Amino acid sequence: MAWPPPGSSSSGSRGGGAGAAAPWGGKAAPDPPRRKGDPGPPPPPPSSSPSSPLWALPEELLLLICSYLDAQALGRLGQVCRRLRFLSSRDLLWRRIARGCLNSGFTQLGTDLAAGIPVKERVKVSQNWRHGRCRRETVLKWKCNLMPWMELDGEYLYLSQAENIQAYRLCPDGAGLQRHPQAIFSGHQEDVCRFVLVNSHIVSGGGDGNIVLHKIHGSYSVKFSAHEQEVNCVDFQSGLIVSGSRDRTAKVWSLSAGRVGQCLHTVQTEDRVWSIAISPLLSGHLLTCLGTDFHRGAGVLDVFYETPSLLLSCGYDTYIRYWDIRTSTRKCVQEWEEPHDSALYCVRSDKNHMIASGSSYYGVVRLWDKRQTRCLQSFHLSSPTSSPVYCLRFSTTHLYAALASALHVLDFTAP
Repeated sequence: MAWPPPGSSSSGSRGGGAGAAAPWGGKAAPDPPRRKGDPGPPPPPPSSSPSSPLWALPEELLLLICSYLDAQALGRLGQVCRRLRFLSSRDLLWRRIARGCLNSGFTQLGTDLAAGIPVKERVKVSQNWRHGRCRRETVLKWKCNLMPWMELDGEYLYLSQAENIQAYRLCPDGAGLQRHPQAIFSGHQEDVCRFVLVNSHIVSGGGDGNIVLHKIHGSYSVKFSAHEQEVNCVDFQSGLIVSGSRDRTAKVWSLSAGRVGQCLHTVQTEDRVWSIAISPLLSGHLLTCLGTDFHRGAGVLDVFYETPSLLLSCGYDTYIRYWDIRTSTRKCVQEWEEPHDSALYCVRSDKNHMIASGSSYYGVVRLWDKRQTRCLQSFHLSSPTSSPVYCLRFSTTHLYAALASALHVLDFTAP
């Protein structure tokens, strides 16, 4: 005689009974009479019903059938029994759903940026991003107002504070930081303006006009004079550094052996250079103009490459712009306007559907869905006093925002 599986019930009550409904239709067989000393039936195998034709299908067909279900239907299916819960939790089924969600760790091209986290869990957390459900916390404070910059790298957050860059270890839950920095990188005589973290190297530009390169795991460092005024922005890739300055120049520097700190190219601009970025392909093409219809003073404050041909920009004129340089460098393909007419200091995306921006007033962080024209969610972090959001970074679970006197974190796993 066949017996029903564990985790499923062949009756509507705990003890079962004749005439109770079986999970897949029909009626469950009544329990047989037990003789004295009979230990009873053996433990049931992990399936929903031995008589169901469902389990006669190959796993490939079961996965194909489940692939037509949406997130809600998959969740309900997982409540039927343990075997279906295991089947319905497979990453293969949730990957298609996750690619349509906000900040689920998948790029437009399908690359998984968070491979160590189950896709189903990422889809759940994605709903918190969409609906603005999070827990807010201030994890660091400092006494004087600064213009901090930061980078996330695995278990560490790197934060510029005055003339130093400090590396803080993230707590296991990702929500907080350890109180004391694990490492401090110095070398500037004035405040660090911007820095980048690439291949275990930190490249920073400072108000002293210098560029400093540090190797994270070691004592190696290089410092050289780059501009006549402060270095507002830097980027680094494949042995090349690019920098922009208040002195109205952008420069390309070599880091190859024997030519460290040698200027390879200088671009004269009409105004101060606030943001600069190297294409991921390092194609060698220099884009000196993005757009032609901007008003004077509509400076670009941040640039972020999603792919070698797609990038985001934001700035003083309150717009986020999305560029596809394969089609045109004169006109963006999409744009979103900050609803309160504030300058936008920083912008980042999940390289798929979500954009996060930081505004110039009251520490306002906004989340955007590229498929919509209006802002999705807003978070006011510095009320009642006003401060710009100088920099923001996020993972699939947390968003970090650096304001003038504090570092804030939004935890989307624990709303």
